[in-house]
Amino acid sequence: MRFRGNRQFASAVGLVLGLLCAVEAAKVNKHKPWIETTYHGIVTENDDKVILDPPLIALDKDAPLRYAESFEVTLTEEGEICGFRIHGQNVPFEAVVLDKSTGEGVIRAKEKLDCELQKEHTFTIQAYDCGEGPDGANMKKSHKATVHIQVNDINEYSPVFKEKTYKATVIEGKKYDNILKVEAVDADCSFQFSQICSYEIVTPDVPFTIDKDGFIKNTEKLSYGKEHMYKLTVTAYDCGKNRASEDVLVKISIKPTCRPSWQGFNKRTEYEPGTGSLALFPSMHLETCDVPITSIRASIELETNHIGKGCDRDTYSEKSLHKLCGASSGTVELLPAPSSSANWTVGLPTDNGHDSDQVFEFNGTQAIKVPDGLVNTNLKEPFTISVWMRHGPGSHEKETILCNSDKTDMNRHHYSLYVHNCRLILLLRQDPSEAENYKPAEFHWKLDQVCDKEWHHYVLNVEFPTVSLFVDGTAFEPFMVTEDYPLHPSKIETQLTVGACWQGGNARMAQFFRGNLAGLIIRSGKLENKKVIDCLYTCKEGLDVQLPEEVASAVKVDFNPNQSSLTVEGDDIGAFDKVMQHISYLNSRQFPTPGIRHLRISTTVKCLNEDACVAVPDAEGYVMVLQPEEPKISLSGIDHFARSAAEFESQEGVTLFPELRIVSTITREMEADAESEAAEGTDDDPTVQETVVSEEIMHNLDSCEVSVVGDELDGEHESLEVDVSQLQQRALEMSSSNLGLVITGVNTMANYEQVLHLIRYKNWHTEALFDRKFKLVCSELNGRYISNDFKVEVNVIHTSNPVEHANNAMVQPNFINPVHHASVDLSGHNLVNAHQASVVPSAATIVIVVCVSFLVFMIILGVFRIRAAHQRSMRDQESGKENEMDWDDSALTITVNPMETYEDQHSSEEEEEEEEESEDGEEEDDITSAESESSEDEEGGEPEDQQGTSRQQQLEWDDSTLTY
Repeated sequence: MRFRGNRQFASAVGLVLGLLCAVEAAKVNKHKPWIETTYHGIVTENDDKVILDPPLIALDKDAPLRYAESFEVTLTEEGEICGFRIHGQNVPFEAVVLDKSTGEGVIRAKEKLDCELQKEHTFTIQAYDCGEGPDGANMKKSHKATVHIQVNDINEYSPVFKEKTYKATVIEGKKYDNILKVEAVDADCSFQFSQICSYEIVTPDVPFTIDKDGFIKNTEKLSYGKEHMYKLTVTAYDCGKNRASEDVLVKISIKPTCRPSWQGFNKRTEYEPGTGSLALFPSMHLETCDVPITSIRASIELETNHIGKGCDRDTYSEKSLHKLCGASSGTVELLPAPSSSANWTVGLPTDNGHDSDQVFEFNGTQAIKVPDGLVNTNLKEPFTISVWMRHGPGSHEKETILCNSDKTDMNRHHYSLYVHNCRLILLLRQDPSEAENYKPAEFHWKLDQVCDKEWHHYVLNVEFPTVSLFVDGTAFEPFMVTEDYPLHPSKIETQLTVGACWQGGNARMAQFFRGNLAGLIIRSGKLENKKVIDCLYTCKEGLDVQLPEEVASAVKVDFNPNQSSLTVEGDDIGAFDKVMQHISYLNSRQFPTPGIRHLRISTTVKCLNEDACVAVPDAEGYVMVLQPEEPKISLSGIDHFARSAAEFESQEGVTLFPELRIVSTITREMEADAESEAAEGTDDDPTVQETVVSEEIMHNLDSCEVSVVGDELDGEHESLEVDVSQLQQRALEMSSSNLGLVITGVNTMANYEQVLHLIRYKNWHTEALFDRKFKLVCSELNGRYISNDFKVEVNVIHTSNPVEHANNAMVQPNFINPVHHASVDLSGHNLVNAHQASVVPSAATIVIVVCVSFLVFMIILGVFRIRAAHQRSMRDQESGKENEMDWDDSALTITVNPMETYEDQHSSEEEEEEEEESEDGEEEDDITSAESESSEDEEGGEPEDQQGTSRQQQLEWDDSTLTY
């Protein structure tokens, strides 16, 4: 038993020793920690906890075994996991050991993660144990494992639309499967939250719908008449039910059913005079409805037939217009404006509705006789006939425009211009000559213009035996010329008529004209210069275009002669539109005729497919020419003066308008300046909105007429004269009669001033002449604008010793003689210019004038001295009477009525003024300058006596208590 017991004891001791040996062996760190090779993790953004698969656990074989509960073993550090190490750059994670003994750990984020920045992170991890002993010697590391971590998204962003506004245009009457597409995006990183799941139209009650992809379509046919534009509000939702941060606006315009036409065309265009060219179609373009076009042709017409003679032209007399255009010599106007010197057109009806454009109407019963001698009837030399005519419809009877026929006995027509069956015919019968052979006698032109009821300008150049015709600046050859014998010799005088032909044998008019005539001119010499003819015809208004350089070669533009219409041709719609946008209206007149000018655009297009080609309707509108600022022509100067009789009888005469001033002004209404209104304060009338401003302007004059007021001029002893050479230097003409004189011609106001300063009145029998009155009137544009009547009164000063001139048989100088009509010699002769003879007053005349002036001065001085002495004696007598009466006035009671004093004083002053004015008015016309001065001096003493009387009446007292 003892042996058995000892043997058991020895076994226990051996076991204990074995355990102790095992424990000692365990303290040696022989093995590395072990972890999985790959980990997958998930982390939610904005969270730091990472869920790994598999979990993070590190194992170490150095860790002691665990035995039964009966044994208690104290574990050492050699089997523990001290930590994990992460390898990689900028890894936003860290690994933490939860239990060293079990090796359990976790990975967590060091900062907030953003899925939108980075969805996945990959790095390596390594575990290490605690090593041996307290200082951790011989530490072991595990292998490196790869970790993949995915960042899960949260729905933090809302949808945002790509565009701020969506626009679309649809045509009315159609249903569309797709009008436009709206699109929104979401900034979330996950598929679930970044996808747009639906769209919605927020605006209620609209005929549109939208699908989940953002396509909008209409649910019914749209009408342009009902609504021009729809405005929709659309929103979007992502798959996380987040609504768009901002809704989007969708504009859908409804376009009328496409009709080919000109778009952007303004029917009314206002033109302000003096502003130059005005674009008529600045924003116009041609709508072709997407039909392929091969060529375009457009005609633009400006209708001006109702303005003047077919368009706006200067309304000067035809004679003045010929001068302005360069045909200045030998022109005779057969239809002048009625005046004192040209009165044969007084009975004709005129068209007064076109701002003094001188148009005469012939209704088939009216005609005029041209005064004898106005036109030379010798037609052997070249001459020109020009006329404006509006005629139609045609007639089977002859209608005479101009006729020169026998005045008595016979009905022979020497030459005439007439219309017959829409033909213009010139009859030209030659005078008798040595060879009586057939010669051209009638020239026929068949023209549509003769009967189209429109204004046309006709110029006939006659150089026998040929005649050339220009109609509106275009040359026409006669289609037929007939011949006849020359006229038989005769001493019968001829009669020139307009509007019919005089039948001398029957003493009546025949072949009356029906229509309108204006500017009928006969001129010596041919009018060959085409520029002159074009100048006479060209309008002052019309169409214009400035072609842009980039389209000049792609588009062709053609004008008609008077620029009232143009055509544009091209095949490029873009270039065509640019040219149309540069078409403008221009009126170069300073004072254009106001009113409407109609516009019409006619368009023709050609297409690739002629069957489906479009038709563009005509576009119609008008230009409204506004009323120009009307000028006010003012004549001013000395209107009353006196000259001695000797000056009237002298060679130079008396200048009527020595200081004449011609000024023209326009009145404009301007808006009041806001600053000036504020400075003036609140006292001004608040209803006044505009200020009237007068502005001086410069323009031409075409006529000035000096007429006698009262008795007509007596050509035997008085005349109005002006230097002819001065007129000719300024291209002016003068006609005179016993009623006065008329200066005509287009020229500046300054030149007219200078000429009017030279007009002199002469009278070489002034014994019975005391005064003469004259009236001056100037006008512009053939009487459209007329000045004020400037009246001048000239008084004649007669002396007691009239002076006789050394030359009693004084003759008039070589000026224009009154009372005659200037005739034009058609044979080519020119007028001889008259020159003014220099006139120097004699020395005796000067001495006599000085002596008379000195005598008048001495008379006035003597009267003044006598009057002064008389007043001094009267004052001395009054002072003596006052000194004789001297009394005690201490008891006097004096009552003064101030109102009576004021009334008496002013009533006496008014009576004195009225008496002086009446006396001056009665004596002004009959007294000489010396008598007028002396009479004023004598009347000057009367107010002093009246004032003295009034001063005495100011004092009133009660004298009942006085004792004498």
